[in-house]
Amino acid sequence: MALDVLIAFLWSLSPFGEAKVGIPYGLYNGVNSYLVFIVCFVANLLVFPFMVFFLEKLNRGLLRWRFYKKSAVFVAKRAKTGSGDKIQKYGFWGLVFFVMLPIPGTGVYAGSIAAYLFGMQKNKAFWANALGIFLSCAIVWSATMLSMNSFG
Repeated sequence: MALDVLIAFLWSLSPFGEAKVGIPYGLYNGVNSYLVFIVCFVANLLVFPFMVFFLEKLNRGLLRWRFYKKSAVFVAKRAKTGSGDKIQKYGFWGLVFFVMLPIPGTGVYAGSIAAYLFGMQKNKAFWANALGIFLSCAIVWSATMLSMNSFG
């Protein structure tokens, strides 16, 4: 069980799934439902400070390399396209909604990049991401629990 908790935690840190994958993984492997929610929420929340550090400190130095710059521009365009209208029009609540959506391409990674690109204050961006992550976790957790109870 400890290994399943660790794997759910790592999925929730990963940009390839975040808590959208960590929660179902933990639940389907028999981890306590409340523990899964808390562990995956906290892991997903930990992404924000790492992203802020990366964007503010490391990003500028890496932009000198052509491959990185092309990749960064591609990711920035996707983040602006996917969230730009919502964040510019609704600010904090637009970012909450964008991060909350449990679909690919949304979440704390894209939300952090969008907040950085639009110059949102770090404190405000953190709380928007935190609320969005919590709501996304609640949606995924509820949907997974319902599906397990319906089919199991």
